[in-house]
Amino acid sequence: HSSFPHAVPLGPQGTSEQHVRIRIIKKKKVIMKKRKKLTRPTPLVTARPLVTPTPAGTLNPAEKQETGCPPLGLESLRVSDSRLEASSSQSFGLGPHRGRLNIQSGLEDGDLYDGAWCAEEQDTDPWFQVDAGHPTRFSGVITQGRNSVWRYDWVTSYKVQFSNDSRTWWGSRNHSSGMDAVFPANSDPETPVLNLLPEPQVARFIRLLPQTWLQGGTPCLRAEILACPVSDPNDLFLEASAPGSSDPLDFRHHNYKAMRKLMKQVHEQCPNITRIYSIGKSYQGLKLYVMEMSDQPGEHELGEPEVRYVAGMHGNEALGRELLLFLMQFLCHEFLRGNPRVTRLLTEMRIHLLPSMNPDGYEIAYHRGSELVGWAEGRWNNQSIDLNHNFADLNTPLWEAQDDGKVPHIVPNHHLPLPTYYTLPNATVAPETRAVIKWMKRIPFVLSANLHGGELVVSYPFDMTRTPWAARELTPTPDDAVFRWLSTVYAGSNLAMQDTSRRPCHSQDFSVHGNIINGADWHTVPGSMNDFSYLHTNCFEVTVELSCDKFPHENELPQEWENNKDALLTYLEQVRMGIAGVVRDKDTELGIADAVIAVDGINHDVTTAWGGDYWRLLTPGDYMVTASAEGYHSVTRNCRVTFEEGPFPCNFVLTKTPKQRLRELLAAGAKVPPDLRRRLERLRGQKD
Repeated sequence: HSSFPHAVPLGPQGTSEQHVRIRIIKKKKVIMKKRKKLTRPTPLVTARPLVTPTPAGTLNPAEKQETGCPPLGLESLRVSDSRLEASSSQSFGLGPHRGRLNIQSGLEDGDLYDGAWCAEEQDTDPWFQVDAGHPTRFSGVITQGRNSVWRYDWVTSYKVQFSNDSRTWWGSRNHSSGMDAVFPANSDPETPVLNLLPEPQVARFIRLLPQTWLQGGTPCLRAEILACPVSDPNDLFLEASAPGSSDPLDFRHHNYKAMRKLMKQVHEQCPNITRIYSIGKSYQGLKLYVMEMSDQPGEHELGEPEVRYVAGMHGNEALGRELLLFLMQFLCHEFLRGNPRVTRLLTEMRIHLLPSMNPDGYEIAYHRGSELVGWAEGRWNNQSIDLNHNFADLNTPLWEAQDDGKVPHIVPNHHLPLPTYYTLPNATVAPETRAVIKWMKRIPFVLSANLHGGELVVSYPFDMTRTPWAARELTPTPDDAVFRWLSTVYAGSNLAMQDTSRRPCHSQDFSVHGNIINGADWHTVPGSMNDFSYLHTNCFEVTVELSCDKFPHENELPQEWENNKDALLTYLEQVRMGIAGVVRDKDTELGIADAVIAVDGINHDVTTAWGGDYWRLLTPGDYMVTASAEGYHSVTRNCRVTFEEGPFPCNFVLTKTPKQRLRELLAAGAKVPPDLRRRLERLRGQKD
C-alpha cells in the first residue's frame, strides 16, 4: 500500500535475487522461493547489532548464542491468551493470541488459526502487548513474521516500551544517542531474530511497536519475550509455582558429547542393568547410541518382550531426546533405591532407548539455540532427508494385493519384504534409516513409541492414506483397537494433554478426540517409521507429539519430565496386554522360530522369535488363535485376554507333518520307519 506511512519501499527494480523460504504445515514441507529487497527511508538507530542467522551446517560450537534471561513463555503457552493484547487485529484468527513464536497457521488463511498477530491496515500506530503478570526484568525480544503459504508479512523494525500499569509507558533508549531505540527485525517470515535490550528493564507490561514492515503487507509478528523473575519479598503478586521436579536428574540440553558422557555415567552407576551399544552412524559419522536396560542386558531371555523408545528423528524436536536421557537416569536411580515398579519393568522386559536418531540435525539445532532455531532448521538429516518419510512404502503393495484378493494366501499380511528398488545401493535411503531397519530386524521388538515435538497429541497407524494423493483420510489398521488403546494410555497419563484449561498448540484442537488421532486422518505420511514397523516387523509403534514447543528452554525441562514421566512408564507396561507364549516342536520340545500366530478376525499376523516365543498385543476379549509353521500341522485354541496384569499364556505344541518327517529322515540318510511309510501310502490313496 503506497499510501501507508510506515511501509518500507522496495528498490527501484522491485524484487531482486531469490532465496529459499521453508515453511512447514502439519509436518509437510512447502518450499517457496522469493525475496524482496528492502531499503529503509532513513537509517535505523539500533540498540544492538542484529543477530544474523548463520547458514545451516556452518555453526561452530563456540558460536552458540546466549540469550540472557529465559523465555517468558509465549511459545510454551505458559503465558495465557488473556495476557496478550494489541492495538487492533485484522481478524480473530490474527489476534494477539496468535502472536506466539513459531505458531503455525492452518491450511487456509482467514480461518480461526492464522500464523501471527496482524494489525488492521488502517492502524497507524500498531502495538503488541504482553502482561508478565508481575514485575519482571525484561532483557530481550525475539520476533518472526507471519506464517502463511499465501502471504508475505513481517515487521522490519520496532520500538519497545514498558509500563507497570498499562497507562504510563517509557521506552528502551539507545545509550549513545539517548533516543528511543529502533530494533532491526525480520527480513523473511520464518527466521527468528533476537534483539537484546541496551539495558534490562523491570516492569509488568512490555509493548512492541512496529515502525516499518514489508511494502504491500501489514504489520504482522510472532514473538517471544526474554525475562527474568524479580524478588517479591512482600508476596504482592500471585504467581504460579515455578515448574520443577524432585527427581535428581541432569535437567539441561545435551549435545552429542554431553549425551555420550551422561550415558556413560548412567552405565557406570548401574553396570548390572545397562548396556550401551551403537546401531550405526549418521551421514556425518556420529554414532547412533542405544541404552539397553534390563536385569540381563545384552541377552534376549525366552518369554521376555523387547520394547523401545526412539527420539530425535527430527533433529530440532529436542524434548524427546532429553526425556529419554532423563528416563535412563530415573530407571537407574530408582532401581538402586528398590522402587518395585521400576524393578518389575527391568526384570520383565528389555528396554532399548535411542535418544538421537538424527544427531547431525540436532547439532545444528542445538548450536542455534532453543529459541532461535525456528520451526524447521535441523529437522532433516545432513542429506536433507526427512527420516520419517524415508522408510519403505509397504502400504501400497499390501493394499494392491488386498484389492486383488491375494492377502493372506499369496501375499502375507505381515512381514512384507522390502521392495527391490529400496535395496539398491543408489536408493535414496539415509544411513540413519538403514541402521534403524537393521536394528528392527535384529531384535524382536513388540512395542515402541517414536517421540516427536511441535504438538500435543498421540498419532497411530496407518500414517499413509489409502486413497492415493489424499491429503488426509481415516485409514485404520486391522489392529485399530490396540493402537487406540496404546495411544489413549499415553495421552491419558500425560499431564499436559490432560490439562483441560490449555489452548490448542497451533491450528487443531486434539483434545476433542482425547488427544489421539489416526495419523492418516491428520496428514498423510508415506514412508513413516510407524507403518513400516507394523508391516515389516512384529512391533506396534505410535508417534507421541510431546509439546507445542519443539525445542523448549532448559527451564521448562523439569516440568516436561513431570508431564511425561508416568506416561513413559505406563506405556511400557502395556507390553503385558494381550497374549504371549512359546510355540514348540512336539518331538524335540524346542522352540519353533518364525511360526505364524494368527488371530481370527484380525487380518494381521505376528511371528515367533528364534526361541519360539511370541507376544501378540490384544485388547480384552476371547480370541481364536492359530499357530502354524512350515512342515507342521496347525493348532488352534481359545485364548482369553483380561484387564488383569500380565499377558495371557497361550502356548502351542506343533506336530510335524509326515512329509516333513520324511524329508528330515531322508536328509539324515536314515531309513523310513514302517508306520510312516504306511501313513504316506494312505495319504496317497486318499488323493487318488
